[in-house]
Amino acid sequence: MAAVMVHKGHTVTGVDVNPAYVAAIQEGRPPVNEPGLAAMITANRERLSATGDCAAAVLATDATFIMVPTPSESDGGFSMKYVLSAAEQIGAALRNKPSWHLVVLSSTVMPGSTGGTLLPALEAHSGKKCGRDFGLCYNPEFIALGSVIRDMLNPDMILIGESDPRSGELLEELYKGVCDSNPRIQRMNYVNAELTKLSVNTFVTTKISYANMLAQVCERLPGADADVVTSAIGCDTRIGSKYLKGALGYGGPCFPRDNVAFSALARATGAPALLAEATDQLNRRQVPRLTEIVRSRLPKGGTVGVLGLSYKPETEVIEESQGMDLAKHLASTGFKVVVYDPAAMENAKKQLGGAATYAASASECARQADVLVITTAWPEFKKLTPADLKSGEPRPAIVDCWRVLPADLFASLTDYVRLGYGGFATGSEDQTKDAGIGIDAPGLSRAARISVGTD
Repeated sequence: MAAVMVHKGHTVTGVDVNPAYVAAIQEGRPPVNEPGLAAMITANRERLSATGDCAAAVLATDATFIMVPTPSESDGGFSMKYVLSAAEQIGAALRNKPSWHLVVLSSTVMPGSTGGTLLPALEAHSGKKCGRDFGLCYNPEFIALGSVIRDMLNPDMILIGESDPRSGELLEELYKGVCDSNPRIQRMNYVNAELTKLSVNTFVTTKISYANMLAQVCERLPGADADVVTSAIGCDTRIGSKYLKGALGYGGPCFPRDNVAFSALARATGAPALLAEATDQLNRRQVPRLTEIVRSRLPKGGTVGVLGLSYKPETEVIEESQGMDLAKHLASTGFKVVVYDPAAMENAKKQLGGAATYAASASECARQADVLVITTAWPEFKKLTPADLKSGEPRPAIVDCWRVLPADLFASLTDYVRLGYGGFATGSEDQTKDAGIGIDAPGLSRAARISVGTD
């Protein structure tokens, strides 16, 4: 956000309790890895600074954005402890500031938090009145790691929960000058904005899980192809094609916890959240299902290669990563595992330690693997060729979760598995033995009798 704001001509002071982050900004370096961030900081160094002194930053600026962690609690809700710590410092600074100031909360919080917790804290620490002496807005971001700058410059929507019209109008004008996409700006009260943020991510996770459920059905129907089906149903404007690709479960720092938080909110209000709960359950079953596919193809004493440890391409983040979860699960149950990721190796080593072998490239990982699983759709994985695979008998297996490899090239040389494609599960007893529904499809031979299960 700081880089995008200075890119659009504003002067920004970053505040952080981490001295390394402050030092990086002061030296013109990005404190985190994100495509385009380094270049944007370098080009606008004269308007971007950083400090650990929150009060000085508030006194020298017109608006303060709170972007601190809100960790998940044991019940699924979000903690406000870091938000309240920031509020204490901001409020103390506002006490000594004669002019009006806008405070914006961008961290994801539970409905009722901005007006019920943050606002009173700011008033108590500042001795001032919200709506008169300062403004307060809730303004969460809708961004994805790996495309943060693009998403900030070209959002579909700007969401603003406002304390008063003056605050909302100022924030709206700020974004009109920052965004390139002329997004729809939705202004409302705090509770509706807080609920909207959770609802968007809950709906997206439901869409992802629907596509994954569809893929599992396709795997049990000869000739079915999840990509063909999702491409068709995505043409319906009521559905749309975004996030509609049957593969692995969702991960990252937002989707899993926002879905769980929505369920926690519903339980607290006494409303059922069956759809959100089912979405979470289906997502948690993706790694066990993938494990069984791997186990059924792995020779005794064989090695599993996992390509992709970040939760998505173009980021080093491994939080709730399906590839990481698979590698950890396999290693913990005694399997030999070799892993590779273009960006997340250092983060992966902190979690896997000596439980896995670390390859220096995708091809090196492939050469060591009896079963190679592609769990993240990094573009460089598309460059793999059959010559990169392990040689000898039995021939290696590939589980291509995202269908990044050309099937016609690899299917004749390997045991090639495409998730979502009805060409591998139908003949596997392991895949159908626990099925709940038997189907005799008209026009199919008795030998083509299939089972549709729930795993």
